Formats: sequence, C-alpha cells, structure tokens
Amino acid sequence: MKKEILFDVIIIGAGPIGLTCGIKAKELKLNYLIIDKGCIVNSIFNFPTNMTFFSTSEKIEIGNVPFVAHDVKPTRREALDYYSRVAGAYKLNIKTDEKVIGIKGNFPEFTIDTNKSIYKTKNIIIATGFYDNPNLLNIPGENLEKVKHYFDEPHPYAYKNVAVIGGGNSAVDVALECYRKNAKVTLIVREPELKKSIKYWVRPDIDNRISEGSIKSFFNTSVEEIFPDSLLLNQKGKKFKIKNDYVFAMTGYHPDFDLLRQKGVKITQNKPKFNKKTHESNVKGIYLAGVICGGYRTDKWFIENSRDHSIAIFNHIVT
Repeated sequence: MKKEILFDVIIIGAGPIGLTCGIKAKELKLNYLIIDKGCIVNSIFNFPTNMTFFSTSEKIEIGNVPFVAHDVKPTRREALDYYSRVAGAYKLNIKTDEKVIGIKGNFPEFTIDTNKSIYKTKNIIIATGFYDNPNLLNIPGENLEKVKHYFDEPHPYAYKNVAVIGGGNSAVDVALECYRKNAKVTLIVREPELKKSIKYWVRPDIDNRISEGSIKSFFNTSVEEIFPDSLLLNQKGKKFKIKNDYVFAMTGYHPDFDLLRQKGVKITQNKPKFNKKTHESNVKGIYLAGVICGGYRTDKWFIENSRDHSIAIFNHIVT
C-alpha cells in the first residue's frame, strides 16, 4: 500500500541544482522532498571516470560549502565526494533510486506517483538534467552491443579499432583517452572542423594527434551503417568502409519532456515555457531549474550559471 505524504514542495532531480533547491527549502523551513531515479548527482556519477570539469571548484560550489580540489579544475571523483558531503552537511531529505511515474492534480495540491510511493505537494520543481537521453544516430546497426553513447574508461579498448563520432569535448576526450591506451582511434565529424568550444588545454593535444596521424580523422563525414566488424561512411557523397570493433557515438544528449508535457507545460522549439523572473512554467505551481530550462540547448545552463535559480523560485513560492 503506497503512503501519501503532504509537502510544501517536491524537487524532482538530485543534481547540484536540485540540491541547491533543497538547501533553500530547508533554510526557509519548508516541508520538502528531493526525488531522483538514480543516485545523488546521478549525471556526474555517469560521467567518464577521468573527467575534469570546465569550471573551477568555487564556481560549482553550493550551499556556501567550500569545494577544495587538488587542482584548479576539479575531477569527477572530487565532485561526487563534494556534493555527497553537502547533502550530508545539510541533512537533506532525499529519496534516491525512486522514479517519478506521473503527476496529477493542480496547484495547490499535486499528486506525484513514483515506483515506490505517492506524495502530495503544493509546488513542484523540476530540476532534471539531460544526460540520461542520448541523441541517437538513427541508422542501421546502432543497436549493436559494440555501439556506446557513454564512456567510462579506456582500458577495455586497448589495441582495438575504435571509432568516435562527434566533434565536441566529449568526443575529443574519448578519442585521446583511447589513443593513450593504444587503441586505433578514428574520429568521425559531420562538420568541416572540431567545435570552437573544445577545452583550450585540450585543443593543442587533439590538433597535434590528428596532424601527425596518430588519431585518424574524417571531417564532413557521417556514418551510414554500422556492421559487426566495420562502418559504412559517407564523406561528401563518397561511400567507403573502415574496420571497426567499437563505436562511441558522442553526439550529445537531450532532456526528457514527458513529465512536462503530461502536466501541460508548453514546449516551443524544443524549449519549455517559463517565466524568467520566477522560473514558474505556464502551469501554476510547477517550476523549472537548471539545464532543463534550456531545452535542447544543453549548452545554455550549467551549474555555475544556474545556482541562483533556487532564489528566484523560492522568492516566488513564499510570497
């Protein structure tokens, strides 16, 4: 039998911004709950093992808790330790491994149904990310086991023919890490060059590896079909095959709008509608925080520039 609980606000998503909202709710002595289908900062947990952040540690601090890292830019492991420590320091009320199935009702009484319980709340903050939803290639063979949309660490791919699809930071990081473990790496990019946003401390490395041929590259090229031992490429109309053991399709990710659409939040040009001053959506009592606000523009909002979303939201909730 599922138990019904009444809250002032329920926050869906236990990433850094969801935690920030929880901290603000606690400071205001509101009855709140944070729910996440995975672990605390689940997206960061699923980042590559050796990932280093763009931002310096002080720019991704939350709750006035200092983030001390060994280098200027913190690592994935340091971030996991930090955000877990913040959640513990504030004794945040978090339910992990609990998936939201549906939202019913309207302000001031929504009902949130999860795979484990039923909760009632006056307000909802949706602070879900996008990392769980990869942009698919939609080509034959993409469902083969050797095709991966996530990267953990390079050791299993040593001495293998590895194709990396994409021209952004994720693709470059995968290509370089696999190359350093003696994989035979081929970088496949739709555009005529790598993205301008490649991390400045990585750019010389990847440019040099491509120039010397250590990492083979095909620009203005797309993958048309994936076979168990090869790929069919198309470079400006010229089709040819290359040998291949593994494919990393680092083609980006997108947010899940299912819950928003379910409750009538308007999505226009792949972006949810919300008030920029209050972060309330077009549905009263439902607020958006963090990267979900940018929709498919996943490069618009980061931890460092969306930490203040909680302030705007709770200023509106408590007035």
